[in-house]
Amino acid sequence: MLRRSTAWLSLLGLGALLAGLAAAPAQAAGYRYWSFWQGEGGAWHYATEGPATARPADGAVDGYRFSVSEDSGDAATPREAPDFEAVCGTTPAAAGTKRVAVVIDPGTPEDAPSGQRPPARRSACAQVGTDATSAEALAQVAKPLRYDGSALLCAIGGYPRTGCGEQVDSSRTAGADADSAEASAPESGPASGGTGSGDGGQGPSLGVWAGMAAVLGLGAAALWRARRRRG
Repeated sequence: MLRRSTAWLSLLGLGALLAGLAAAPAQAAGYRYWSFWQGEGGAWHYATEGPATARPADGAVDGYRFSVSEDSGDAATPREAPDFEAVCGTTPAAAGTKRVAVVIDPGTPEDAPSGQRPPARRSACAQVGTDATSAEALAQVAKPLRYDGSALLCAIGGYPRTGCGEQVDSSRTAGADADSAEASAPESGPASGGTGSGDGGQGPSLGVWAGMAAVLGLGAAALWRARRRRG
């Protein structure tokens, strides 16, 4: 009788533990980085290529936002509207050049690396050669820039001082959530760090369910052996 009771208690304990694991939400990986946006029709759209290869036309608006996000689908947009006239309206056109409005949003304190505070938001009108890239327009108005070995933009105007696209130990920071009401959603797919879960990161993974089945199977076998010994 004691063996049977022990087997039942073990099975119930394992069931309660695994149920708790199944109910716990999955932790999603976030990445701290500068996202690149392009303004069109009064809204921000996640850029489909990087600033080093994008070649904006005269009258374009480029935006940069520093934040923590899982992928392009939940990245925070610049908090200033993409308004070319507001930034470049007083800059006259000149032959052989183009004007690009550059909006730079260093984000919120919640998104900042430890021990650093984001500088103020700013915008500037870059007047560059007609064949210039977005990176060249940014360099004209926001030095110093910092890139890593794979040409990933790491810092604008010296911010942040260190780090580049590092993974962060949280599913989401408050900074991006606080901006969601005033930011337009990007249209492009994941850029990096996507979860690929298909369920919004909720519920247990396939591995958890497999583990539950295996452990419960072992518990049932233990109970059967206890009954057999008793018989």
